[in-house]
Amino acid sequence: MEKFFGAVQNMFKIPELRKRILFTLGLLAVYRFGAHVQAPGINSAQLERVWGEVAGTLLGVLDLFSGGNFRTISVFALGVTPYITASIIMQLLPVLSPAMKKIQEEGEVGRQKMNQWTRYSTVVLCAVQTFFVSTWLSRNQIIPETWWATAMIVVTLTTGTIFVMWLGEQITERGVGNGISLLIFAGIVIGLPRGIMQISERVGSGDTTLIIGVAFLVAVLIALIALIVYVESARRNIAISYASRKVGNQTFRGQETALPLKINMGGVIPVIFASSVLAMPQTLFSAFPADPANPDSAWSKVFTFFQQFHGGDPYYELVFLSLIVVFTFFYITIIFNTDEVADNLRKHGGFIAGIRPGAPTADYLNGILTRLTTVGAIYLVLIAFIPQLLLSGFKVARLPFIGTAVDNFLTSTSGLNWIPTGLGYQFYFGGTSLLILVGVAMDTVSQIEAQLVMRNYEGFLGAGSRLRGRRS
Repeated sequence: MEKFFGAVQNMFKIPELRKRILFTLGLLAVYRFGAHVQAPGINSAQLERVWGEVAGTLLGVLDLFSGGNFRTISVFALGVTPYITASIIMQLLPVLSPAMKKIQEEGEVGRQKMNQWTRYSTVVLCAVQTFFVSTWLSRNQIIPETWWATAMIVVTLTTGTIFVMWLGEQITERGVGNGISLLIFAGIVIGLPRGIMQISERVGSGDTTLIIGVAFLVAVLIALIALIVYVESARRNIAISYASRKVGNQTFRGQETALPLKINMGGVIPVIFASSVLAMPQTLFSAFPADPANPDSAWSKVFTFFQQFHGGDPYYELVFLSLIVVFTFFYITIIFNTDEVADNLRKHGGFIAGIRPGAPTADYLNGILTRLTTVGAIYLVLIAFIPQLLLSGFKVARLPFIGTAVDNFLTSTSGLNWIPTGLGYQFYFGGTSLLILVGVAMDTVSQIEAQLVMRNYEGFLGAGSRLRGRRS
């Protein structure tokens, strides 16, 4: 701990690093200030009533990534969600369009073009999303049903998102860490004190059962954080050899290097995709409820089923965890093309010992990547499911054939009776939040440590040690 506090002191001894850190903190403060500025024309009492009915839908996912801004419909209500969506779309386009792929391969010029188009796409997506948000608000009588109120919401929220996007880019360029990730990080962290107060109240009650439950929750939380740190830092290094080559009058000696492959190359993106896809039908059914006067209609039966289709429902969990696995493999095949890597190695004279260049190298890399992705998908499933189990439980009674018997066994067994209902904590303790919190913290600390080591200061773990973030 002494070395850690010494590293924190050293951070502020370096003028440039101190300036960057203070600049980052200042813009994060501006972002949090905007969370308390509500959009014009909002009926707060009606909004609070309606929100209790839609918290588990896609709107709840939007609220998570907006840092709670969507719940109050602040000027930053959409947060960075449109920017993230636009960035993902721009990542997918080079795979689908050869013209976009050529632009991506133009180096710095291509990168600037892609960034500019990402900004334009963000504005378009934001305008479309804010229009639907304003329609939802007027339909639920949260704002007046007038064109002026709708226009004010669209303009206000679109402008707020553009400003948030600018804040994130400024932090990335002139501050420390990735700006967009830090804005999401700040939005999630702001809810942790409320969760800690809730736990303190339960411990202070003196109930032995509650205290044991809190101890169990904290132990699982620590174990999950340790697992995330271990997996996000883990690398599978593939030894790459470069033969000696002559360029003009210069001869370059052969050298040995390594190609590091992460276990979880997809990060939190597969979990976000799966959550968004499953939240869409819930949002649809909340917008078009069934007619209570006709409970036997097909729409009413489907609506009743989807009313129970949320966290803790066996059918929901099965689909959710399956989607995480599918999106993990899908996303990694997009961001890491083994054929391109093998071709680039061949062009630069690189090879893997015992593997022929070209197609055999691509097949070898593809085999390693498949095994790593399988482990990474299992890891994401565990990170997503365990917090869900603790919070919402697992409604085993909904299982066909054996559900009732298993539910009776669990509810009558001391120590297992919490499984069908969960531990009953309301603060957000999801796997997505944990992945974002730990991953962004690792990235930011890794960048700060790199600055310290570059200026001959000891890092957070002392001399000779390096903290590795997800991208280091």
